[in-house]
Amino acid sequence: MSEGKKMTSSRRHHLKSLMLQIAASWLEQETKDIEAAKEAYMAEKCPTPDLSGEQAALIEICKKLYQSLDKIDEDRYDAEAKVLKTDNEIDELKMKVVELAGVKKPALKKVRMSADAMLQALLGGKHKVTMDLRSNLKQVKKEVKEEGAEAVGDWRKNIEDKADRKKMFETS
Repeated sequence: MSEGKKMTSSRRHHLKSLMLQIAASWLEQETKDIEAAKEAYMAEKCPTPDLSGEQAALIEICKKLYQSLDKIDEDRYDAEAKVLKTDNEIDELKMKVVELAGVKKPALKKVRMSADAMLQALLGGKHKVTMDLRSNLKQVKKEVKEEGAEAVGDWRKNIEDKADRKKMFETS
């Protein structure tokens, strides 16, 4: 439509001031409504006591006021307990969200360290045993295999030995 046309700054400021005026009137109306609701609630829950009368009637009115104060305190305590409980639940749920999101583990760096140095770092001064792992390895002597005819002769010799066993069972 009118892509090329921009709103002038004076028009923009005028509209902004109108919106602020409307919002301010809404806030005023809201505070008046809240005050009216408070007055209606107080008129319903706490009617003005009739202070004209005898001493016994006044004492009875005082007892009723104390009972209503106790009930209000109980309600307030219950409300505070509910708020604390829900706050704790919210904190637990936040912790669960953090746990589920997971903590990003940093990339591990390759560290060249001997077993002795690792134990020294972990145990501190308690480290007394040296961990020379190569000294504990079993020593194995390597046999040098001769290449060629003997290798061929080995398997043939094994077959001949087995053939002799077979003959031994056949003759008996």
